[in-house]
Amino acid sequence: MTERKQERRGLGRGLSALMAEVATTSGDTAPERMRVQRVAIEQLVPNPDQPRRHFDETALAELAASIREKGVIQPLIVRPKGEGYEIVAGERRWRAAQRAQVHEVPVVVREFTDTEVLEIAIIENIQRTDLNPIEEATGYRALIERFGHTQEKLSEAMGKSRSHIANLMRLLNLPDEVQAMLRDGRLSAGHARALITADDPAMLARKVVLEGLSVRQTEMLTKGPGPRPSGRKKSSGKDADTRALENDLSGVLGMKVEIDYSGGGKGSMIIRYRSMEQLDRLCSIIGTPVSQRGIGEER
Repeated sequence: MTERKQERRGLGRGLSALMAEVATTSGDTAPERMRVQRVAIEQLVPNPDQPRRHFDETALAELAASIREKGVIQPLIVRPKGEGYEIVAGERRWRAAQRAQVHEVPVVVREFTDTEVLEIAIIENIQRTDLNPIEEATGYRALIERFGHTQEKLSEAMGKSRSHIANLMRLLNLPDEVQAMLRDGRLSAGHARALITADDPAMLARKVVLEGLSVRQTEMLTKGPGPRPSGRKKSSGKDADTRALENDLSGVLGMKVEIDYSGGGKGSMIIRYRSMEQLDRLCSIIGTPVSQRGIGEER
């Protein structure tokens, strides 16, 4: 038991670290626990607690065509189950391999607890690029509620800003009807964020979808009629796409982003930071930490 606990992986590193080990070890030089072996496809069963229930048919067909031509390149991660194996990571590849009529697939067999299997499955899904905002938010909530992780911990482990995670999880407060529109792609995340503070978000969501309103129009709709307060000038001339991009970049970076489009493919972007830590993180993303530039140091 002690050895198992020491082997437990950190949040967000489980799948990526595991696959890095698989990629750098092969053949007889690989340790026994990481050795890739081939298993008959009928010996594999999916994880019944897999959080992802929907598999895009077009994407599966494309993956099946690729497997038919090149085979399954990345091994599946599995654990012993009965007389066969349960899939921990790689169910899409398994489904596509069946369509491609492949008889064997490469796997790495590891021992995992039920809790570890669920955590890895959630993390794998979050790291996928085709998740809708509700699926991603549900994944974050599961990691927080089931495993006691904080938003700050998730931010560090998943490479997402804390505000991005917080803003996505706020979408789960919307009525089920609105969440369904978001899952189906009838509403964007920008539309949904604007509806969170509305008195009747479901009614407004139906209006947005019916009339094809932009994010900016939706924001104005939720504020209701009435004069704007005097003071700082509003950037009302920005189109919905620019406003949505500002919101998305702000969520990802955790800093306020303003985009000024001049026309002709030209413009400027302002990123406002509130601390040296934020500036350092931004410079690290760009490629040069603040510490290397000497910014903010006492002279």
